[in-house]
Amino acid sequence: MEIHGLAHAAQLPTPPPDALDDEDMIISEPADVVAVANAEPPPKAVEDCHKVKILGMGTFSEVWLVSPKREQKPETLYALKQLRKADVIRLKQVEHVQNEKSILELCRHHPFITTIFESWQDRSSLYILLEYAPGGEMFGYLRRAQRFDYPVAQFYAAELTLVLVFLHNHGVVYRDLKPENIMIDARGHVKLVDFGFAKVVGDRETYTLCGTPEYLSPEVIQSKGHSKAVDWWALGVLIYEMVLGYPPFYAESPMGIYKKIVDARITFPTWLPPNIRDIVQRLCTKDLSARLGNMKGGGFEVMQHPFFNGIDWRELESQKHKGPLIPQLRFPGDTQYFENYEPQELSADSTYPDSMLAEHDHLFRNF
Repeated sequence: MEIHGLAHAAQLPTPPPDALDDEDMIISEPADVVAVANAEPPPKAVEDCHKVKILGMGTFSEVWLVSPKREQKPETLYALKQLRKADVIRLKQVEHVQNEKSILELCRHHPFITTIFESWQDRSSLYILLEYAPGGEMFGYLRRAQRFDYPVAQFYAAELTLVLVFLHNHGVVYRDLKPENIMIDARGHVKLVDFGFAKVVGDRETYTLCGTPEYLSPEVIQSKGHSKAVDWWALGVLIYEMVLGYPPFYAESPMGIYKKIVDARITFPTWLPPNIRDIVQRLCTKDLSARLGNMKGGGFEVMQHPFFNGIDWRELESQKHKGPLIPQLRFPGDTQYFENYEPQELSADSTYPDSMLAEHDHLFRNF
């Protein structure tokens, strides 16, 4: 069981009391995937990287903003994810880490998924060199704005719909869609990150309970086995949260959240446009045979919903226009959209002694 905590909802506005109590598209390779695409070849060892700042921290990993030591251009920047081998083994995350790397490689040229450039390892850590999205998390914009207007929510829901269509067409279920995993690039487009819970399932079901409480679907909570339909449920939750500023299933504890999710009763304010209400209801239905995105037409039925009226899907895919949330960057390497973190002292559990290396290092042979 791998469930994130309640930090997500704790930083969002509390829903009003009534909300608590009531009821075939081809993804082409973009001409300019990232700003560094035409720069010098990316680093292939941690010794070749200058660490600028910690961008994020997880249970067994850190993400650093880095620049190549040999590169004189300060605008050549990457995000370097460092995963401690000892913690990956201790927390039984080897399969998830390998899945993340292989799925990122599968998605290497998708315009709305962070690009993987290189991966390597040293004695104690694994490294994944990724595209840097200087706008930070969508969560930060939502927290500051409290809620997004319809056009903003529509734009980002559309880009994420293209991501889910692509992943599902390749047999991948993402399983952790939420504002914290959606980065904003310099032109205001999304970059989906953190594929630690993603898995290639094809048409099969999987049973691991993982994700973030507010975004879990009923079938995940009830351990009935789940498939790609969980991502469409999560998209419905995300659309609701983008337009209202809080998730549809809110409680003070995970168990309270799970009960509301299983009940699947969603309250909408009367002023909410009918198209938003309808797409959320159809994405967040317990009936898998009726859940939008999980029927015969798959993700294309989601794309055809009236909520997306006015979206030119080809133009959107080509990133012809800038997105609505444009980070106001003052200089190359400006990290104002990221929180400040201090490097942590490694605990005894995080060390990688010779005995552990001898027993487990073969698990990372092809990393």
